[in-house]
Amino acid sequence: MRNTKTARSGEQPLLSAYHSSDDEERGRKTIRGGNRRGSPLPPTLTSSSQTPTYSHFAASDLHTSRPTLSRRSTNQLRSRSPTSARLEAKRKYTYAAFFLVTSLVSFVVQTELAAYIQHDLGWNKAYAMLYLTHGSWVFLWPLQLLFLRLQRREQSWNQFWNNHKQLLRKTAQMVERQEVRVPRGMGADRSPWPYLARTTAVVTIALTVAGSSWYVAVSMTTPSDLTAIYNCSAFFAYAFSIPLLKERLRLDKMLAVFVAIIGVLVVAYGGGSSSDEAGQVGPSTRFAGNIVIGLGSVLYGLYEVLYKRYACPPDGTSANRSMMFANTFGSLIGAFTVLVLWIPIPVLHVLGWETCEMPTGETASLLLISVFANMVFSGSFLVLISLTSPVLSSVAALLTIFIVAIVDWFLTGQPLEAPAVFGGLLIIVAFGMLSWSTWKEMNEEERKAPVDLSTDSGDED
Repeated sequence: MRNTKTARSGEQPLLSAYHSSDDEERGRKTIRGGNRRGSPLPPTLTSSSQTPTYSHFAASDLHTSRPTLSRRSTNQLRSRSPTSARLEAKRKYTYAAFFLVTSLVSFVVQTELAAYIQHDLGWNKAYAMLYLTHGSWVFLWPLQLLFLRLQRREQSWNQFWNNHKQLLRKTAQMVERQEVRVPRGMGADRSPWPYLARTTAVVTIALTVAGSSWYVAVSMTTPSDLTAIYNCSAFFAYAFSIPLLKERLRLDKMLAVFVAIIGVLVVAYGGGSSSDEAGQVGPSTRFAGNIVIGLGSVLYGLYEVLYKRYACPPDGTSANRSMMFANTFGSLIGAFTVLVLWIPIPVLHVLGWETCEMPTGETASLLLISVFANMVFSGSFLVLISLTSPVLSSVAALLTIFIVAIVDWFLTGQPLEAPAVFGGLLIIVAFGMLSWSTWKEMNEEERKAPVDLSTDSGDED
């Protein structure tokens, strides 16, 4: 997956913007004479007036005949200084905080509207709603492209479009190789898009099965079990992060995840209604429902880690580039959903499990708003994972349990019970602990990671 790469003809190498014209001229010079390539002997002189000079070459270049980078470029390739590392980590965390708030607000809007559409308006089409919400992600990249175009109106469309395509290609190569600097060499012309197509298929299927499990289990088990088990995905996200992302076992992170899950359990079972709910569902049906939602919880944690491991740029990538590619990959998920995952809809209709029925009137209007809110939530959540980690994003998502409960209090007038408040506070404490741990880790990683040489101008935002 980590192959070398050369820039294609017509493309500007990533490092070229950081070379002076003199450096570029030096890079084109080669050792001339009768010596073989790679020979350590001095170059043959073509006239008696010439004297050999090695000012253009480092010692290693006499053996490899490769052009070297200028002093300025070489410095750009080193690890970040502690000050620049803190600034970049602060920048990422600032963006992450913005998208966290955006994701929480949009999720609450989507949840309340979805519940109203299903229960009050009677349009209970679980898979159709899942298809519409995930399919709406296809608009993430076009909306992002429109935003970038409005920022760069001074450029011609052809220049803007070519720069954007080049940026996407280079970022996709970084994602495939998990290297900030894509080296030049063999395999330079291999396209990264087949890799992204495979990754999109795997990640989207994991996400769709995980999301579908919630809708399947909702009628088989109790709401308390559903909430408690499904939101244990934060634990599975951490568990999968250890082998796939090479996460270290850290006591503070383990404690934060444990406190968050305890908070979810307190919210789910502390209200005293779980016994009444259990009486409405048979033991065997409830057990089967818990198995289904447990599988969904595992798959959702796996989906978050797979996305981070195989579809996000590596550590050291600039925040702007990471955000740009997160929305692009979100559009790929939406495109796969629209083009492939429509197939179960006629099957469910024929089997009578979910009849196909178009929404109308108020239902259609509110469904459109709910779908848009889900698109905003999902785009923000993908950016949040890309900038931070699946574990922090998972625990952050648990905050929605407490926020939705507060919104329900305002909408229905039914006050929060003490266990809901206590459990919500535990989740907030866990999120604070994990945020501090992640902040420290980001500072360490930014200090050790290679520098992303992309500029903040042009289309590389």
